[in-house]
Amino acid sequence: MFSDYLEEIISTIMELDPAARSRFEVVLCYPGFHAVVFHRLSNKLWKSKRLTLARFVSHLGRMLTGIEIHPGATLGRRFVIDHGMGVVIGETAVVGDDCFIYQGVTLGAGPEAREGEKTRGVKRHPTLGNGVVVGSGAVIQGDITIEDNARVASGSIVLKNVPANSIVVGVPGRVIYRDGKKVDNSIPDIEAEAIKRLKNRLDSLEKKLSSMPNLCEDDDKSDAENPEDGGSTDNSDPVDVFLQGAGI
Repeated sequence: MFSDYLEEIISTIMELDPAARSRFEVVLCYPGFHAVVFHRLSNKLWKSKRLTLARFVSHLGRMLTGIEIHPGATLGRRFVIDHGMGVVIGETAVVGDDCFIYQGVTLGAGPEAREGEKTRGVKRHPTLGNGVVVGSGAVIQGDITIEDNARVASGSIVLKNVPANSIVVGVPGRVIYRDGKKVDNSIPDIEAEAIKRLKNRLDSLEKKLSSMPNLCEDDDKSDAENPEDGGSTDNSDPVDVFLQGAGI
């Protein structure tokens, strides 16, 4: 029953969102709830082959909520969209039960969608298993599967399948925890490697400069006399501090 479906969503929002003060407030003020209501209607129209009308109802929901859910998408039970602005869920996306996503999330098509009408009717959007949580601004692209109880960190871009009970972080997204244990990830961190190489190169150049005392003597003396102008009495290297703090 449609009423039971909506009742489950309201109860889930009340349970998970500390900002929700009453069921009446959820019905009146939660765009994620409104977006799901619009989708239920547009999805029924889509399945009955009234495609243009289904798209129009979906478009009305987008204008009123800021959330775009294609009427062809499949949504599970107790699906919650928190805040919601900027969420996009594509035509062939499948969302399991008890999923929770935040604002700015995209469940989009992969590069195969660039072929246009050739891929019409082909699965080209992600599948989320049950209990998946997707953080704000995350992008999940292509016909991939995010398995049950996985967590996708905010701002991540996920292009490959994610196993169950995992935490995915980064661009591109990579699994850092699985079943509560840290994963020894063999994928190199390109940004970290670049920072390390630049640091090593700077250290090498500084050593070469230190072998030319006449060139550096005046600058060193000036820094020592005027620490507020760039010199410092602290011997710690700020770059080293940054790298250690970032875990690089």
